[in-house]
This record gives sequence, structure tokens and C-alpha cells, in this order.
Amino acid sequence: MGAKKKAAKKAPDGRPLVIVESPAKARTIGKFLGGEYEVQASVGHVRDLPQKKSDLSPTLQKNKHATLGVDIDNDFAPLYVVPTEKKDQISNLKKLLAKAPELLLATDEDREGESISWHLVEVLKPKVPIRRLVFHEITKRAIQEAIDNPREIDQHMVKAQESRRILDRLFGYRVSELLWRKIRPKLSAGRVQSVALRLLVEREMARIAFVKASYWDIAATFHADKEGGTAFAADLIEVDGKRIAQGRDFDPNTGKLTAKAVEAGIQIIDGERAKRIADEAKGKTGTVTSVEEKPYQRSPSAPFTTSTLQQEAGRKLRFNTQRTMRLAQALYENGAITYMRTDSTNLSGEAVKAARTLIQKQYGDEYLPDAPRTYKTKVKNAQEAHEAIRPAGSTFRTIEDVRADKNFNPDHVRLYELIWKRTVASQMANARGRRMRVLMQVGENTFRASGSTIEFPGYQRAYVEGSDDPDAQLGSQERILPPLVEDGKVHTAELEAAGHETQPPARFTEASLVKELDTRGIGRPSTWASIIGVLLQRDYAFKKGSALVPSYTAFAVVRMLVEHFGEVLDYDFTAKMEDDLDAIALGKLESREYLDRFYNGNGAPGLDDLIQQSFDKVDPRAVCGFPLGEHEDKTIEMRVGKYGLFLTDGETRASVPEDIVPDELTVTRAVELIEEAARGPVALGQHPESGEDIFVLSGPYGPYVQLGEVVDGGE
Repeated sequence: MGAKKKAAKKAPDGRPLVIVESPAKARTIGKFLGGEYEVQASVGHVRDLPQKKSDLSPTLQKNKHATLGVDIDNDFAPLYVVPTEKKDQISNLKKLLAKAPELLLATDEDREGESISWHLVEVLKPKVPIRRLVFHEITKRAIQEAIDNPREIDQHMVKAQESRRILDRLFGYRVSELLWRKIRPKLSAGRVQSVALRLLVEREMARIAFVKASYWDIAATFHADKEGGTAFAADLIEVDGKRIAQGRDFDPNTGKLTAKAVEAGIQIIDGERAKRIADEAKGKTGTVTSVEEKPYQRSPSAPFTTSTLQQEAGRKLRFNTQRTMRLAQALYENGAITYMRTDSTNLSGEAVKAARTLIQKQYGDEYLPDAPRTYKTKVKNAQEAHEAIRPAGSTFRTIEDVRADKNFNPDHVRLYELIWKRTVASQMANARGRRMRVLMQVGENTFRASGSTIEFPGYQRAYVEGSDDPDAQLGSQERILPPLVEDGKVHTAELEAAGHETQPPARFTEASLVKELDTRGIGRPSTWASIIGVLLQRDYAFKKGSALVPSYTAFAVVRMLVEHFGEVLDYDFTAKMEDDLDAIALGKLESREYLDRFYNGNGAPGLDDLIQQSFDKVDPRAVCGFPLGEHEDKTIEMRVGKYGLFLTDGETRASVPEDIVPDELTVTRAVELIEEAARGPVALGQHPESGEDIFVLSGPYGPYVQLGEVVDGGE
């Protein structure tokens, strides 16, 4: 307060200094503010915990916790440093601030943005009035409203961000050190990253444990009224009054019918019986035993949150999470959409009005509900931003307008179109139609035909979730049955018996992993893309198509962490930690007390105790070995070693080719690799000049050839 009074006596003669995070955002805001303000970018965070001890000043290097970057003995005080690459920009900001009559901090409105504003004040040490500006869209009206209604820096939000950073550093540095010693050098752990990795590994373990089951069914084509009448499709559902099995009726761990299916009298028909039923029923006349017709309505999905945008962009546009967020950031910074890190589905009154006006003009009154739609956020403590992701402004920019904007490329336009359509559809009328279900009896066999008609497409005229082309999707949704009545006759035309196998649980994709993390309350909108990025960058997971496959090293890491840090890796515990950080942001929980409880414990072992115990308890051999099964009285084992993965039967070691994913490494395949390694190198012949043998060998990257024997100091 004293600084403000002193500044009032003699105001500098420069322009007010506005600081945002990125140059792109600075350029956009600068256009709206004209020449009245100096708009500059901090270019992200200006201070952080040190990456290494040498980043600290000589004085701070003497602190016994310098390597950790957090002074545990001094209320977990962070040892902040200004990165070398930010020092020139800080000097530039200080020069501009020396001439400015006031400092306006316009960083993003989430915790990261609040933290950047606080760090700027700590580093720049302004002697002029400070105002915090917040807006969720970069439009002239929103910026002016923020200037007219500034607020103070929210210290509770700052403490929440700082607590998250310290928690992640404590967990990451301490647990990573344990991984280096017990599994392999240069591994890393992360508080949320490791929990996400656990999801991938447990899904892969479920795939490994999965037992396939086989079942058959019959797809039929019927004609109504008479042979040659209108054709329609149906499926066999019962034989002799008992329902036949479908994939959902099998236990994935045993490949047998579930207890519930057995109790219900569900039967499995094999290929021979299915073909016999098809042959016997072909050409026969059947009777319609039941006709049910019911109206249905479908409501539009809520506007996008960060999670649902990442999921839908992954499904429709094949964008990964980081690409989606990078494109959304550019759309936001150039004024096309509202803030893109949010877990709220709420739309402002301005947005609802804009959407309803557009719907009435572009689609007509029948597509406009009598009252605006409202959506409730399902995520607890949703606070990252106060509105869903939507086109910015009181009038939404058209897709053509964004396409013509030189700031955007075709990918920006595709993402904007997705956001535009989802937002508009969220305020449109329900889709309405009718569903029909018909049961038909042919001898002792019951067939079912299903149909649907769309009477009014409603919101689906603008947007169908999971589909790029709403009109095409509407067409494919309709399955029109001919007029059928009870006791009416139908005629079988074609019957095809088909065999099926149950499928293991699908691996996570980036989109489905984000959905799972969101559903469980693990992480927050600003963290999901970076979590997945870390898993891929550090070789804990790799892509097979769009699926995320955990590496073999990931199995050892997750096993060690679950066995020795079970509570910290527990899904509910991690979600509770997010709630606690939210409570700190709301001023309901004291940061330092929470950090002390996490690290030192409170009646139960804290992180420090668990680390100390684990150095003594963790047996690298037990953690890194995975028995695959028995072969000729030998245990076939997969082992994660310091220099990579290998197989062993106790006598021979064999490399594992990189293209074999975990759920494909069977005992049979492992034995083949071990036997191949036991045979040793095969000489193809001799080099015509040197006379050295030329060997063919197998390595982790596949077959390769080698000239001569490997000797110390040789080539």
C-alpha cells in the first residue's frame, strides 16, 4: 500500500504496462488497446524451482536441500530461480516499468496465470499501483470490462499452484532417485504421471489375463408380406425359448458364461448348430409375434470443457491432446474462442443470446427451444475458468471468417468449427423420432428386427457427437422397417451363420485416458496434455495406432510404486489430493500444514518415511522380474534390467524385439526367442577379403549381420 501512495506523488510519464504470457496474446490485446498501453509478454513463467543445484546463487547452494529446490526445514519454502533464458526479458520489463504509471497484470485466469502474475510482482518489485485483470476471452469488450473492474492477486490461488509444484517436486525427485537405484538410471516418477501410468499398465494386464470365448449367431434377411416384398434385416436372439449368448455374457477372465448368464439360462450355440439352424430356416415363412413402437428424444451434449474437447478432437479430427491444446491456445490468443482450460460447462448470458440469435436466423424458429438450456458441471470444485469453451464475443465469428484469418491454418479452422458447432447445438431443440422393435418366430427360433425413424433432427442438424458429417450421420441413424403387424407373415430369404470371438478390453487412447482421468478427478484441465506428453517422451508408453501401450519398464515401475507407495498411487487418494489443492485455492486449507502432512506424515507414514523404508525393502530382482509361465520344468521370466529388457529360463538370456507388445509376449513366443539365443550366432559364410566369418544375429531391433567376433577394443 505504501508503494502505491509514494507512486501517486510523482507518476512516471510512460504508458501503463500490461503484461500477458505470450507474444501472440500481447499482439491481439495491443490491437484492442491501441497506443494507450504498452503490452508485453512474460513468455510464460518467469521463475521456477531450480533444475539443478548450480542454477541457485552461491548462498542458496549452501542450503542442504538445494538439490531438491525446496527447503523442507523452513516450512517447505521454494528456492525459486529466474531461468537464464528469461533474464533479458525481465530486464526489458523492468525498463518499461520504470516509465509506467501503473502495472496491469493480464495473465490467464487459472492458477498458473495467477502464479505468473505473483512471480512478476516478486521479480519486478514495482513501485507503482498494481492491478490484476482477468477475462476469459480476448475481445475489446472483455478487455475494457477487465480494466474497469480490476482485482487483487488471489493469494489463495497462488498458494494452490505453489503447493502443486512443491508436491510434484517432492514426489518426483525423491521417488525418481529410488527408481534409479532399484530399476534403471534416468527413470522419472510424477505424482499424477505415475497414477496415469498405472491405468495404462492395469489395462494391459487385463488384456494379458483375458481369455477369449467363441460364440455364433445368425444374421437374416426377411421379406415382408410375401416373397420378393420389402427386405429388412434381423438377428437370431432365441433358440427353443432360450436366449443365445452375446459377447457381454462372457467373463473376460475365464472365457466362460458369467454366473448371471448361466442363471438366466443363456445358451452358447456352436458353428455346426448355427449353420444347421440357418439351413433349416431358409425359405420358411415366419410369424410376427410382437411389434413395439415408442417415441424417443435426444438432447444435445453440453458445450466443451477441456476434457471433452480433447476427446472429441481426438475422435473426429485425430488430433492428440497436445496438438489440440496448442491449436486452442492460438485460437484463444487471437480472440476466436474463450479460455481453453476449463472444467465448466456453463455458458454466459451473452453466449446464450448469441447462440439463440444465430439458431433462429440460420436454422429457423422450430430449432430454437422455448427457453435457454443450462448445463451443470459434473466435476467437483470446477474453478479453472468460469465458462465452457465457446466462440468468443457477443456475436460468434463465422467459420468462413476464421478460415480467411491469416493467423490461422486449416487445423485451427477445423478445431474452431468443432467448437462453433458444439456450442450452437447445445442451445438447439431436441432431436425426435420413433423406435420400432419386432419379434418374429420361425419354427423354434426367435428373430429380432430393430428400426428407427427421425421425425425432427433438432440439434443434430448442426452437430452429431462422433461424426464429421451431421447430414450423413442422420441418414445412417435411420433404419426404416416396412409396415409389420402382429400375426403378420414374413419370409426368410438369406441366413448367414457367423462366428465371433470376445475381445479384450481396449487399450486407452489419449482421448479415453483423459476421459478416465477426468471421471476419476485426477489432474486438472491444465495438466492432462502434459501428463500424456511425459509418458510418451520418457518411453513409459508408446503409440500403436492411436492406442497407448505401456512399455515393459512401465510394468516394473508401477509394480514398485504400488507395492511400496500404495496410498500415494491410489486413485481415490490422488483425486482427494486434487480436492485438497482446490480447498487451498478457496482458502479453506493451509498450504504448509498440508505439505507437512504429505511429506512427514500425521499418524501414518509420510512420503519421507516411505522413501527411507523403500531403500531397504525394495528388492530389485523381485520388482523387475515377471514370470511368464513354465516350459520343460523351467520358469520363463521377463526381466527389466539396467540396460534393457531380456528373457531368461535361468540359463540363457534373450533380447525381446521392440515390436512385441506386452500382451503378445506369450510363453511360446518367449521360448522361441530363448532357443534362438541359445543356438548362438549363425555364420552365413566368410568375407572374401578378410576371411572373417559373417554372422546373423537377433537383437531388440530385429535381425542384423556382424562381421567377425566381438573383441574388446575392436571395431
